Amino acid sequence: MKTAGIICEYNPIHNGHVRHVAQTRTLIGEECAVICAMSGNFAQRGDFAVFEKHARAASAVAAGADLVIELPLPYVLSSAEGFARGGVTLLEALGVCGYISFGSEAGETESLRALAECLSSAEMAGLIKEELKTGVSYAHARQKAASRILGKKADALKTPNNILGIEYLRALDAAHSAMAPLTIPRSDSAHDGGGTESASALRRLLKEDKEPWALMPASAAAILKEETALGRGPVFMDTVETAVLARLRMLDEDAFARLPDASEGLDLRLMRFSKSMPSVQSVLDHTKTKRYAMSRLRRMLLCAALGIRAEDSFLPPQYIRVLAGNKTGLRVLREIKEKSKLPIITKPAMSYALSGAAQAMFKKEADATDFYVLAYPKPENRSGGQEWTISPRII
Repeated sequence: MKTAGIICEYNPIHNGHVRHVAQTRTLIGEECAVICAMSGNFAQRGDFAVFEKHARAASAVAAGADLVIELPLPYVLSSAEGFARGGVTLLEALGVCGYISFGSEAGETESLRALAECLSSAEMAGLIKEELKTGVSYAHARQKAASRILGKKADALKTPNNILGIEYLRALDAAHSAMAPLTIPRSDSAHDGGGTESASALRRLLKEDKEPWALMPASAAAILKEETALGRGPVFMDTVETAVLARLRMLDEDAFARLPDASEGLDLRLMRFSKSMPSVQSVLDHTKTKRYAMSRLRRMLLCAALGIRAEDSFLPPQYIRVLAGNKTGLRVLREIKEKSKLPIITKPAMSYALSGAAQAMFKKEADATDFYVLAYPKPENRSGGQEWTISPRII
C-alpha cells in the first residue's frame, strides 16, 4: 500500500486541512494511507494546544487521516528547522512512507528546492552573518542573504508554509531520505494567521466563546464539541499564567542557559524579566527586541516551564507513539512494527520497557501533560498522571 506522511498540528483541524489530505490522495492514489505526525499538547508557535492531543488526533482520523502518531515535545517547541527535522526523522523511522506531503504558498517544489539548496550552501552562512550585523532578526537576515544569491526567488521565505516546506526539503536531504516530497497549494487565507479558514481564526472564535464548528468537517467538530462539553477544552495558557510564572521564578541561571536558542544573552534577558514582570505577556514584551521573533521567545518560555533543554531537540526520535487510527491505520501499523527499528507505544504502560533516553523523553511528555491539564476549564478534570491512562482513539 502506498503511504504518505504529513507533519501537522491541527490546532484545531479545519476544512483546509481536510482538502490537503484529500488532494494528497488524489496525487498518490485514492487507496493510499495517510499518516500524520502531529504535535502533542503544545504548539510550535509556543503555546498550549487548544484541545488535548488524543482528541485532536481523533478529529484528524474522523476527517480523513488513517493513523496519527505524536511528534515529541522537544521538536514541537523548536524552530521551523527543528520542527521539520524532528517530523521528517520520525516519518522516515516508520519505514513505510513513500511520500511526504505539505502545503505551501508556492504550490510546487522546484522553487522551494532551489531555496533549500541555497540555505544549505557554505556561502549562505557568511552572508547571514553580514546581514545580522545590521541588527535585523535572523529570519530577515536569512531572507536578505538568500535574495543576494537568488534575487526575487527568495521572496518565498516571507511566507510561513513555504518556510516549513523548504525546511522539510532540507531535512529530507540531510537524512538521505527516499521519501518523495509533494506540495499542495495553499492560499493566503489558508495558513495559520490568515482568513476565516485558518487555525488561528478558529482559536480566536473559541477564545471569544463563539462556535467555530461550521469551519470544520462535521465528524471532527463532533469530537471537539464533546471535549468542550466535558470541560476539557478549549485550553489557553492564560488560564495557568500564575503556574507558568511560578515555575520560571524557581529556575536558576544554568536552567535558562540550557534552553534552546539561548544565545547572545537572550537567556539572561528572559531570566531577568521572568523574575520581575507580573504576567507572561509582560515577560515576553520586555524580553523582545527587533532581533528576536515573538514566537521564538514564546517557545523559550515554554521550554523553561516544561524543562526542555537545547540538547533534547537534537536527539533523534526514540519511539513511535500512536494517538489515533482507523482500520486502515491499524493495518499500516502492523507493517510499521515489522519495518521500524524504533519501539512502538500503543499503551502508556509500554513506556516502562523503553531504554534510558527513550524513557526520559516519554517522562518529559508525561510531565508536560500534567502541566497542560491544569488549564482545563473544569477543575475536576485537572488530575495528574493522565498521560499514563489514555490509550489511542480508534475511529
